[in-house]
Amino acid sequence: MTAPVPVEALRDGLREARAALREAYLKGRKPAWLLREHARRIDRTLQAIWRDHAPSTSMALVATGGYGRGEMFPCSDVDVLVLLEHEPDAQERGRLERVVGMLWDVGLEIGHSVRTVEACMETARSDITIETSLLEARLLAGNTKLFRRLAKALARSLDPVAFLKAKRLEQEQRHAKHRDTPFALEPNLKEAPGGLRDLQVIRWIAQACGIGRHWRDLASEGLLQKGEALRLARHETAIQDLRIRLHYLAGRREDRIVFDYQDALALQCAYSAKPSRRASEQLMQAYYRHAKAITQLNTILLQDLQARFAPEPDTAPRVLNERFQARGTLLEARREDLFEREPRAILEGFLLMQQHGDLRGMSATTLRALWRARGRLDEKLRRDPLARLLFVHILQQRRGTVHEFRRMNQYDVLGGYLPEFGRIVGQMQHDLYHVYTVDQHILMVLRNLRRFTMPEFAHEFPLCSQLMSGFERRWLLYVAALYHDIAKGRRGDHSALGAVEARRFSQRHGLSKADTDLVAFLVEHHLTMSTVAQKQDVDDPDVARAFAATAGDERRLVALYLLTVADIRGTSPKVWNGWKAKLLEDLFHMARRILAGEAPALDTAVAEKQAEATRLLRLYALSDAVKDRFWASLDTTYFLRHDAQEIAWQTRNLHYRVDSKAPVVRARLAPFDEGLQVMIYTPDREMLFVLICGYFERAGFNIVEAKIHTTREGYALDSFLVMGKGPGAHYRDMMALIESELAAELQSEAPLLPSGGGRASRRVRHFPIAPAVDIRPDERGAYHSLNIVASDRPGLLYRVARQLARYKLNLYSAKINTLGDRAEDVFLVSGAALNDAKAVLRLEQELLAELQV
Repeated sequence: MTAPVPVEALRDGLREARAALREAYLKGRKPAWLLREHARRIDRTLQAIWRDHAPSTSMALVATGGYGRGEMFPCSDVDVLVLLEHEPDAQERGRLERVVGMLWDVGLEIGHSVRTVEACMETARSDITIETSLLEARLLAGNTKLFRRLAKALARSLDPVAFLKAKRLEQEQRHAKHRDTPFALEPNLKEAPGGLRDLQVIRWIAQACGIGRHWRDLASEGLLQKGEALRLARHETAIQDLRIRLHYLAGRREDRIVFDYQDALALQCAYSAKPSRRASEQLMQAYYRHAKAITQLNTILLQDLQARFAPEPDTAPRVLNERFQARGTLLEARREDLFEREPRAILEGFLLMQQHGDLRGMSATTLRALWRARGRLDEKLRRDPLARLLFVHILQQRRGTVHEFRRMNQYDVLGGYLPEFGRIVGQMQHDLYHVYTVDQHILMVLRNLRRFTMPEFAHEFPLCSQLMSGFERRWLLYVAALYHDIAKGRRGDHSALGAVEARRFSQRHGLSKADTDLVAFLVEHHLTMSTVAQKQDVDDPDVARAFAATAGDERRLVALYLLTVADIRGTSPKVWNGWKAKLLEDLFHMARRILAGEAPALDTAVAEKQAEATRLLRLYALSDAVKDRFWASLDTTYFLRHDAQEIAWQTRNLHYRVDSKAPVVRARLAPFDEGLQVMIYTPDREMLFVLICGYFERAGFNIVEAKIHTTREGYALDSFLVMGKGPGAHYRDMMALIESELAAELQSEAPLLPSGGGRASRRVRHFPIAPAVDIRPDERGAYHSLNIVASDRPGLLYRVARQLARYKLNLYSAKINTLGDRAEDVFLVSGAALNDAKAVLRLEQELLAELQV
């Protein structure tokens, strides 16, 4: 009898074998080889332990799940079942515990269960996950007859139709957990839509239905063509490769391509950075395309399997036209070769689903035919006048536009008909504020524009809904949305390059010159309005007039406003807020008045604000005289930069404190019901802005806008818009605390505290943007504009403010624009140091050092 192998020897042998497998794999072996050889090595280890320490000859050791399939990823759990002939006695239970302990001692992550055949079947009947795991059961060691009894019992109880329906439902629930998209920033290679689980679902159902467990088995049954089976295997191999490498990089079971490993994975997969794209962005685009193809084939194969093994009750078709019919709620081509014979019918199918609201998809045969005819989306079709007309009709429909464009993108029809769109499918943007791939962002912008047309969203977008209702040929905005980021990832200005593509599309599809010019204008200037509103002083009449001149007329202005709102809201759920909404709305109204010839002269504008502020003061039973001394200390610039409500609010709080030596701090809810407006009135002094920034950082607030004003009597009259960090900030409860704490801090003589620092987000740590600092005089030469672009992180503004104070620069205004994890801040400053070129250079270099992550 052979002596038992010591656990230590088994552990050392397994560790050495795994190291050898890793070395061989990283030198070029295939994923299938590694998964198979790793499973075999674990087989030998478990079989040795069972041979030497089996609790009973009546028991069997069974591999289940992925291990049962013979596929073991480097750090995956080893799922085993100890199969019992009967419930164990106390002695057998003790032996079982020792064996399970040994499995852990040799270095395996064990997932084990101990059941009789009857218990297995009872559990499988109520739990589809257990039933699926047993479907892949494989005998490792022990009682062969007992294992055969389990296999026969499972075969007798397995209901293919019920199994198919249960796995479809399970997949829907799993996809919902991952937001029904394969395009997550950190996708799960195993569980997300387009992951390995989507392929395993098809195999499990095929196996339960008696087809087989390999892609070639599906091909032999006519569910796949040979070429499709090969493509599916290539997609599977690509995802397996990424998961294997991810396990090795993490040194543990990690199935998400988290930011921490994307660069290293890209390097291993031989991607290199290009001038316009990171290596990690190229890696992720390749992954997204594999995942998208898997979701497509998963959808088609599930429908095929459903149609074959669990068909819906046969209903008489309803003829829609000579090419299509409706069968129940599904669109069906009347000839299987329709799309091959008439490729333009591909577009017609999506148009019909828009026009018939009862249709919820395509039949299995039609979907399969569509998939196989994708190659007919070629240049000949793109030159077909009828195909062009069909595409324009899809844009013009009153319903279903977003749904069908998403469906066309899912099935590669959109990228096939518009190759320029196909190039950006799956293209990630590691710019710290877009959280969607370029194609998904474009479709989000299209969705937002469509929502402006729907009465149920009017309460959310009142101005946009009003403007959209009166906008003729609103589908032109949808064309602009499709093309506004179409040139992302190319060298050069993507707005200008996109405008060229948009103009080409418009001319090709027969748009009039006026409509073509509008679409090209929108694409070229889709960033202009947000840039002016968030980075320039829109209270300056010259800024507003220049923007109005760029717009040119009211129709273009309305279109640009609608596209801008839809675009910002489509970048990330975190980017849009009430402050940005108000900035854009104010700029829109100002430019609209200018274009209508209603913009008042400078003196008239000031007089109108003062009259409205006086009216508001009367509502508080204040006489007209209370404002006189306070307003006498303010210059015209103050009245231009503050609206009437703000002027009245500050006057109410300060008219009797004009000579106050103690700081006056007042807070109120921001006019757009998000955040707080905080007013500070105190004798001016050095480092004042730094002190205020430091306080708000420690109090957990983000400054989004600062208006800095010095009265004729030497008082600082500063106004800040601040927002809490994260959702659920209780602003009303914080007002009194800010007023008392900030006033006390401004009176304190304590030295400046160092920045609290804080950790940057993981996305910032792994994909920091190169900081940029630009200092240049404004057009009038009175001030200098300091523009900063950097990765956002706690304490950033406080560090910038300290640098400005070191150079004794006076701050006139600040616009703090945070886009996700990206900060784009603009400061208007003045000071003697700005007249010294060497000092400006030093300041830029020191700011760059502060902005580095």
